Amino acid sequence: MLEYLLNRSDEAGLPSYAIKSSSTKGRRYPEKKHPLRTPFQRDAARIIHSRPFRRLEYKTQVFLNGSGDHYRTRLTHTIEVSATARTIARTLNLNEDLTEAIALAHDLGHTPFGHIGEKVLNELLNPYGLNFEHNSHSLKIVDELVLKYPNFSGLNLCWETRTGLLKHRYPGITLDSKVLPQNLSLEAQAADIADDLTYYGHDIDDGIDSKLINHNELKKLAIWKKITSMIRKEGLSEGSENFIQYAVRTLIDYMVTDVIYYSNSLLKSYQITSPEEAQHLDKKIISFSPKVAKETSELKDFLYKNLYWNKHLNSIRDKTHNIIRQLFRLYLDHPEHMGKSANASLRSDGSNLHSVVSDYIAGMTDRFANLEYNKYFYS
Repeated sequence: MLEYLLNRSDEAGLPSYAIKSSSTKGRRYPEKKHPLRTPFQRDAARIIHSRPFRRLEYKTQVFLNGSGDHYRTRLTHTIEVSATARTIARTLNLNEDLTEAIALAHDLGHTPFGHIGEKVLNELLNPYGLNFEHNSHSLKIVDELVLKYPNFSGLNLCWETRTGLLKHRYPGITLDSKVLPQNLSLEAQAADIADDLTYYGHDIDDGIDSKLINHNELKKLAIWKKITSMIRKEGLSEGSENFIQYAVRTLIDYMVTDVIYYSNSLLKSYQITSPEEAQHLDKKIISFSPKVAKETSELKDFLYKNLYWNKHLNSIRDKTHNIIRQLFRLYLDHPEHMGKSANASLRSDGSNLHSVVSDYIAGMTDRFANLEYNKYFYS
């Protein structure tokens, strides 16, 4: 009876374009159905209870972990993305469980020290014919690197969750030897755009807190002018203590609302009859309206120029560059300094050494990378 109620509640109300758990393409290693939870609920739980997820607490979003009590980390960012993605999915009648699972796993592949770490690792691997990209590394983590279960490596997530992590699609991209469609599922699209709009809003908050950007600079942007105008109509003055906090809240609400209304209009216009049909269209369905897309593009350009690549962060960038480069060379010369799991995955001929070293460093938190660096180069 309980299993019947579970399946009924999971399928009830979902339109034909949403992915239903009963239609999942399954896991790489077959498992028995759980009597009380849908497959995608189980995926979300497996991600939350994994070590890579816990390590997100000590990984940089924009500002190095430990540089301030209120700055976002990869973990707080992931929680915020998950909440926003669930709102979009619920309102558009998508599979909320699947959307949540994809959102929770989307940043597992990030290195310590944020995008700087990713850039340096990629540069270090390129001479060996390898590369590093955090989305594909997220998939590698959930497929291979988590060691928790007795009969397989990884978390053994559903096909739909795994494909949702491969955000950047190009012709011929495959998973398990199957060519993937040119577009993500609608649920993955919801998680993807939730990621974008969440960091647009919250990085403004952290950027102003850090004094690297300010309200006067933001006022030049069309979207910020619109938001501040909306707030003034509510009687909140620009000099008040809670102005920025409320402006960020209003900005996120504005973007989420636009995504929901515009995406709903596209769903009706295209009259999508199946999840597969949505993935083979020539455009994304879960998206900003053209007007707001232009506004957010201007905001994104501003954040890259004035926050992410701010000259006042150059010394920190140089330091983190050096830490990762030095650790990479150290582990190549002395693999025994890596953890037991890393060494256990080395082939006898050492042919995968560079990949194993990269995986080991990518899994580090900011704190552990600093500790390792200090231990071997300042002891």
